Amino acid sequence: MSSRLTLILGGARAGKSSLAQRIASECGGRVLMLATAEPLDDDMASRIARHQADRPSSWRTIEEPLNLVDALTPFPRCDIVLLDCLTLWVSNLLMRNESTDASLEAAALLEHIAANDAQWIVVSNEVGLGIVPGSLLGRRFADELGRVNQLFAAAADDVAFVAAGLPVWLKAGPGSS
Repeated sequence: MSSRLTLILGGARAGKSSLAQRIASECGGRVLMLATAEPLDDDMASRIARHQADRPSSWRTIEEPLNLVDALTPFPRCDIVLLDCLTLWVSNLLMRNESTDASLEAAALLEHIAANDAQWIVVSNEVGLGIVPGSLLGRRFADELGRVNQLFAAAADDVAFVAAGLPVWLKAGPGSS
């Protein structure tokens, strides 16, 4: 059996995480939450706490900002992995090393996903719909995340774009196999 990959894209506060959690809950089985956010300020700590409170207590959680594949290795098999989110992961990679090629990191993660039989639900922001960032690092981030999103969308079985809490399925969708 091979893994199944669902990518959920959208803007900030569009309802991406809620949709991802709903899909994971409806699948049934053991869920592993892979969270990439770091509580670097009070606002982010509050956002993380809200996300934690929204999750079922039965879900296992790994909080890892950078080394996602390594963080998954010691954990027992699960049925569903919910990765929230690629956006913060790419940001974390670039903040640690501005010359990081996030596409290479993403390719390694996609290899890991393909090599196991869990269902993966991955959340990411679509940052290409707004203005071009004014700073070099901002433009690099938008470019890197755009490339990572494209890699994940190409590999995904299902891709949704969420706006105002409503998903539009760009590729396959619920109930497809």
